[in-house]
Amino acid sequence: MVRGVQEHFGVPPRVLVSCAGITRDRMFLEMGEREFREVLGVNLEGTFLVTQEVTKALVTSGDPGGASLVLVGSVVAKVGNLGQTNYGASKGGVEGLTRSVAKEVARFGIRCNSVLPGFIVTPMTDKVPPKVLDKFAGMVPLGRLGDPEDVADVVAFLASGDSGYVTGATLEVTGGLFM
Repeated sequence: MVRGVQEHFGVPPRVLVSCAGITRDRMFLEMGEREFREVLGVNLEGTFLVTQEVTKALVTSGDPGGASLVLVGSVVAKVGNLGQTNYGASKGGVEGLTRSVAKEVARFGIRCNSVLPGFIVTPMTDKVPPKVLDKFAGMVPLGRLGDPEDVADVVAFLASGDSGYVTGATLEVTGGLFM
């Protein structure tokens, strides 16, 4: 992917938005190693691999300054969720990855931040019963579940030069649910 971008545009990508995410929900005491590894493999290892490849290409290019890496985690990393031990662990890893990468790549002028969505209406929430979603919406101080555009706006800010002095930060997009 990175090579293809470089061949097409002549430069590596200046913005990376890594938003990999799968679930294999099961209660902790019933969760198997396979379900745990699958989720960590996509959500954390996949994020690591793509972030590393883009960063290597940027540094090798000799002009990485101003590049932005935005890694999408989840608020589940901070608050936990029933049946999502693997998901919470993987997204918590994304937060730790963000902070460590930010410290390592800042010297090249590359920024790395993360976004933690809360309950956003996506195909992942299609599996959740409507009465549960209604309950969560009622708990959100802003009175609704989030839309993908709510997350996209924050990602666009972090990808832009408007956030040129922001690195190693985590922004929650939760409607105030866990404040």
